[in-house]
Amino acid sequence: MQKVLDGISKNNFVVLGRAGMDIFPDPPGTRTEDAETLKVGLGGSSANIAVGIVKLGGQASLVTSVSDDSIGKYCLKQLESYGVNCSFVRAVGGEYRNSLAVYESRVEDHQTVIYRNGAADFQFTKEDAEEVNYNDFGALVTAGTVFASEPSRSATFHAFDLARTAGLPIIFDIDYRPYSWPSPKIAEEVLSQAGGLSDVIVGNDEEFGFMAGGINKGLDKARALSQSTAQIVIYKMGENGAITFVDGDEILTGIYEVKALKPTGAGDSFMAGFLAGLANNVSLHDSVLRGSACAAIVVGKPGCAPAMPNNHDLDIFLTQHRGPSDVKA
Repeated sequence: MQKVLDGISKNNFVVLGRAGMDIFPDPPGTRTEDAETLKVGLGGSSANIAVGIVKLGGQASLVTSVSDDSIGKYCLKQLESYGVNCSFVRAVGGEYRNSLAVYESRVEDHQTVIYRNGAADFQFTKEDAEEVNYNDFGALVTAGTVFASEPSRSATFHAFDLARTAGLPIIFDIDYRPYSWPSPKIAEEVLSQAGGLSDVIVGNDEEFGFMAGGINKGLDKARALSQSTAQIVIYKMGENGAITFVDGDEILTGIYEVKALKPTGAGDSFMAGFLAGLANNVSLHDSVLRGSACAAIVVGKPGCAPAMPNNHDLDIFLTQHRGPSDVKA
């Protein structure tokens, strides 16, 4: 456990996974099919996490592939503008394209459409993984979408091996997105394998349930992982808060209730806020709450990376909010 916290405390993360372009109708509340004005922003689970970490005072280097076209250049320029290190972002040509996410800034009848065919980020290779000097970082972070297709899947497992050899803790956001995977069976097997190699695992009740083969088995799956290979497992339950499994204990935390504008980006912001808390010697309990606060901030604003809070935003939110919801064992 202490070794994991020591790595995170360096506040310098190597983050594996995609950067994409988000497209959302404006003004908020507009259905996509009714839109006359569309806004764009940086998105992609791993890119969002990296941006969130940097906004909260940490360092993050993204390792991925982007398309060698205007969309890929947009993503690269946005990452750099936020302060994310892009030394390990490789442009790929041919028919590969950056992913696009079209989603609405509304909760009721929310619609999201993801374009991932021929995704450039899946061209992340073992050679790309070997370009990174893992000794320069404190921890490796990734989201489950990197495992959905080859060569990215094998390359990410190779990166796990290299990071482990360098002594880095591995932090895994399950982030199961069915549209990216060839079949649910393959996803279950691969995500379970990744979970078994990780020191910190974060997911929601549906994701752990999926890994376990049934939604009613998810809690037991999370608990079992914490008792075998993982040091910290966070089992998120939406409005019912979260259970953090660590050293045989189960820590219950609530959520910060807000009027949500959209559901998008909450998990990415949670991860960034949680890691930033631990990196700054905040207790595990309060770091989970800081992650929840960051998630609450992001769902209240349009966009994902643009909505990630900085420390000033977070401090104001925590000061003005009445506090997290009560949870019962």
